[in-house]
Amino acid sequence: MVLRKELFDLPTGVIYLDGNSLGPLPRAAQARVAQMMQDEWGQMLIRGWNAAGWMDQPGRVGDTGGRLIGAPAGTVVMGDTLSVKVYQAVAAALNMVPERRVILSDTGNFPTDLYMVQGLIEALDRGYELRLVAPEAVAEAITDDVAVVLLTQVDYRTGRMHDMEALTAQAHAAGAVMVWDLAHSAGAVPVELATCGCAFAVGCTYKYLNGGPGAPAFIYVRADLANAVEPVLAGWLGHDAPFDFDLDYRPAAGIGRMRVGTPPVIQMAALEAALEVWEGVDMAALRAASVALQELFIAEVEARVPALTLASPRAAAQRGSQVSFAFEDGYAAMQALIARGVIGDFRSPDIMRFGFTPLYLDEDDVRAAVDHIEAVMQDRLWDDPVYQTRAGVT
Repeated sequence: MVLRKELFDLPTGVIYLDGNSLGPLPRAAQARVAQMMQDEWGQMLIRGWNAAGWMDQPGRVGDTGGRLIGAPAGTVVMGDTLSVKVYQAVAAALNMVPERRVILSDTGNFPTDLYMVQGLIEALDRGYELRLVAPEAVAEAITDDVAVVLLTQVDYRTGRMHDMEALTAQAHAAGAVMVWDLAHSAGAVPVELATCGCAFAVGCTYKYLNGGPGAPAFIYVRADLANAVEPVLAGWLGHDAPFDFDLDYRPAAGIGRMRVGTPPVIQMAALEAALEVWEGVDMAALRAASVALQELFIAEVEARVPALTLASPRAAAQRGSQVSFAFEDGYAAMQALIARGVIGDFRSPDIMRFGFTPLYLDEDDVRAAVDHIEAVMQDRLWDDPVYQTRAGVT
């Protein structure tokens, strides 16, 4: 049994189908942050770096989160943002194959990953090329001139899921370095990084891991590479002895060298408490429950709301933990749905996204959500001008 709804502080009367974008508040995180601010920051002041273990948070929380993605202890560190971690991973990967100049990704990748690569290419100014292909064409595009393959396992718009092990094996066979973005995978689908064998993986913790808005990102480096990777962002806390205050950079041993800036202690405290929700959760059972909820949702929507067109893969094995439907007036329809207490979100140009997290959703929630979707569509509630004006965040 994976349903743990009582562990979350969910608003009364709300069906939350947007944990794929921002996870809800775990009760333990709320209490932990209050305790940290009052007893640690408030009473210990600067002594908290030692007495409360703030400085060790990135590795300690990294190990906890790493268990959910099949990463051995000592291979994951938390801190900074996902954009920073993408930059770090790709830069380090390029240094491993200096004779090649192609970075391969797909057109379904999240834009920030592509922006960071574009910026890295401009900064290095060594003739690198970002080569983009359709998600379905990635396998055939992994040729012997590719240096790095950068993919997000689960497409943020449609939920389409790449075959991680197969593409990693193909990249390695072609002599390329594999980097996976697990932003929509961690806490949603079973991931076994140790088995997969990829060199690097990155991800955020504010979606399915419920770490809170702006929660720190993570980076994974395969154990046999950790002492050899060259961190292009040579931050103070990635130094072997930061409090020696050397003027020359000397990377720390292992995954510690991928630290950059000061850890966000309050956010990290929230995340560490949020990860307690996962104690004893079997990822295979969670995945099975997620698929069951998705299948029910798809069947109900298609039977009752024919105006919506399934945009996610129909085969459950090919999608993550979200279901997307296309509708021309999808933004306004989603706003009308949110006004009725069913929260999903919208992605341009016409995608209505719904996330399924069995930790706090059950079949009754799904059926009730479809009741509201049916009402919004049948009564054309999206025609109300109040739902037509787009907010800054969709």
